[in-house]
Amino acid sequence: MSATKLQECRQHFSAQLDGVVDFWLRHSHDAEYGGFFTCIGRDGTVYDDLKYVWLQGRQVWMYCRLYRTLERFHRPEILEAAKAGGAFLRKFARMSSSSSPWKCAFCLTRDGKAVKVQRSIFSECFYIMAMDELSRVIADQDMQLEAEQMMEQLIYWVQVDPSGLGRPRLPGDVATNSMAVPMMLLCLVQQLTEGRDHEAAQKYRELGSWCVGQILQHVQRAGTAILENVSESGAELPGSAGRLQNPGHALEAGWFLLHFSAETGDKEIQKTAIEKFIELPLEYGWDREHGGLFYFLDVDGHCPTQLEWNMKLWWPHCEALIALLMAYSQTKRPELLQSFLQVYDYSFSHFPDEKNGEWFGYLSREGSTVLDFKGGPFKGFFHVPRCLLMCERLLDDLLQMHNE
Repeated sequence: MSATKLQECRQHFSAQLDGVVDFWLRHSHDAEYGGFFTCIGRDGTVYDDLKYVWLQGRQVWMYCRLYRTLERFHRPEILEAAKAGGAFLRKFARMSSSSSPWKCAFCLTRDGKAVKVQRSIFSECFYIMAMDELSRVIADQDMQLEAEQMMEQLIYWVQVDPSGLGRPRLPGDVATNSMAVPMMLLCLVQQLTEGRDHEAAQKYRELGSWCVGQILQHVQRAGTAILENVSESGAELPGSAGRLQNPGHALEAGWFLLHFSAETGDKEIQKTAIEKFIELPLEYGWDREHGGLFYFLDVDGHCPTQLEWNMKLWWPHCEALIALLMAYSQTKRPELLQSFLQVYDYSFSHFPDEKNGEWFGYLSREGSTVLDFKGGPFKGFFHVPRCLLMCERLLDDLLQMHNE
């Protein structure tokens, strides 16, 4: 692959990132109540003023990461937006009426009143990401301590007693290892230890290894499939839930594992990450007729019960781009770069809205836009800009190596 093609890709990622950042800066800030509007239509119009805590935390994190790592985004308006979003989260996200002082709402009114809570850890995960990243930018040790204290509560809920999440244990409910949980905890370990001293790394070393072990349990069927849900002991579960595959999640786990292997020097984890969590999901998840990644699949070929199973969503393609480019950057295997370009060509020819900016999130199997909003309850300022930022930086490193 020539340096010219890599440079072309790099310029495309950079231009897209500039446009996406501009879209959210122009349309998502709530100057009256703080925080961010996330239900944003095709042209930037706000169509619902509910505020989703996942997306509030993700947007604070993303602004801070851009501000901290790329000079062209080291801009006052980005810093002030991140600080305002962080203040909104600290004031309203944690539910005072909850039995646990660390439980966060899932959805808030525009002025910060709790509307809905999920019996899971994910609102808290993105709260931690936001607080830790913002604390780095504004040098606030109390904010960093708050992130670490909430992390301790998450560890307790996941490893010791989940009752504080509010989910009753029903007699027919089988204890499950859902891949999203160890993935997110591993992501948080990497967030909380990045660039910090040996003591911080040691504090979370055991948890990081535990997360990796839990993720590897999802390699099933003698290494031929990644399943989304397995038993607590790592066995395949019966029924549709046990057969469920989510190629995008597997690819995202793949680059989390590559990050872990790079930090620890574990070549076996690197090999497993590439072969089982990147190449394998791309092989079975790619739609050979219309292109793009299926959202869900059934490992035995039954029709998945998720109604959107054959749609092409934005975020699995974002995770595939990161995973494949990271895998190539670590190994220089040309077939990984070819796969990256396959996903790149599909993604950049289908998802970006060249007229209004940002990316569409929900396409039909054939690749036409089904839902034309740019933000909703689950799509915000996160997967697209994180992908564009990470790929731009990976391509910068590859181009530098080409020039040396």
